Amino acid sequence: MGFFRPGNSQNQYLGIWYKKISVKTVVWVANREIPLINSSGVLTIIDPGILALINGTGTVIWSVNVTGSTQKPIAQLLDSGNLVLKDANDKSEHFLWQSFDYPCDTHLPGMKLGKNFETGLERHLSSWKSRDDPARGEFTYRCDPQGYPQNILSSGYVDVFRTGPWNGIGFSGRPNLKPNPFYTYGLVYSKEEVYYHYELPSPVVSKYDVSYDGIVRRWIWVDQKQKWDVYQSFPQDNCDIYKLCGPNGNCNIGNSPACGCLSKFVPQNETEWRNGDYSNGCVRSTPLNCSKGDGFLKYSRYKMPDTRNSWFDRNMTLKECEMECFKNCSCTAYTNLDITDGSGCLLWFNELIDMREFSQDGPDIYIRMASSELGKNLYQTHRLLNIE
Repeated sequence: MGFFRPGNSQNQYLGIWYKKISVKTVVWVANREIPLINSSGVLTIIDPGILALINGTGTVIWSVNVTGSTQKPIAQLLDSGNLVLKDANDKSEHFLWQSFDYPCDTHLPGMKLGKNFETGLERHLSSWKSRDDPARGEFTYRCDPQGYPQNILSSGYVDVFRTGPWNGIGFSGRPNLKPNPFYTYGLVYSKEEVYYHYELPSPVVSKYDVSYDGIVRRWIWVDQKQKWDVYQSFPQDNCDIYKLCGPNGNCNIGNSPACGCLSKFVPQNETEWRNGDYSNGCVRSTPLNCSKGDGFLKYSRYKMPDTRNSWFDRNMTLKECEMECFKNCSCTAYTNLDITDGSGCLLWFNELIDMREFSQDGPDIYIRMASSELGKNLYQTHRLLNIE
């Protein structure tokens, strides 16, 4: 940890970088919004136990927000890259403040990307403004807890890409990302908090970040080459663009054009669709009529729709999930929450947003259809169950 100048900038910043990697790789910046204009900065602890960065005129240009007080405050940089403020006599993992709670553009192993529901603290990544300026840039990458959690890349208030919901193995929108020898990853969701995290088996060195031009990349350090190699990145193609094909649309990168409608759906506006405007998406060929008994059609190898308008239950079976969806006429689709054991229930309501079809892999989703689209036998089965 120390002072550095990014790129061609003459401004000074307090940052954290890897010690044993030849390529200087800054992973966190304290005063990213207010640079030092000369070399007179000092990092110190001021009364009553606040870690602060002071410039040459004695002005505090950056400090940490600490609740409570301590008798003997110390600042310590941990091997994980986490800068912590704690009481010297406290041997526990209780920190008064830690940089891992305030990430910049880089997600390190052990860092949480998500939200604490009890404190309201949200940890997300935000890009640099440019190669030379670590100030908060245009892009953010966060674990969105609305509905069922998914990671979302945004440009300002505009969503650019989403991973799809977690399915027990990975995110449904990244089926090519499987368990690997480089890092382990997962989603934790409890009453107290939700967050995405990853850990590294020794001696692999890996990180991921969001760039100033809006690309999220996973990097792995290759010691023999003395360089960072990109292990994966997104968005990768046009079908990764959020909501490219509109509501109930289906994106398939192997088709030309990539946008189409899901089976049993048609363009809402044929003229716009033929002209390459897919924003209004698709509608069912046969409208739903809840009173006459609907059914479900299975769609395989799809990125699951946007889950911000969803509901879930971890304990339901798939059959119970179907029954639950039948109870609500606005419920339009369901799937398993966890594909590893076929458990849990995830329901969608109204339009299905941002789906794409994969050539292989990918979970199943069951989409509600009018009985006439499913065949007489299925319709009769539902009538026998008194589900209309």
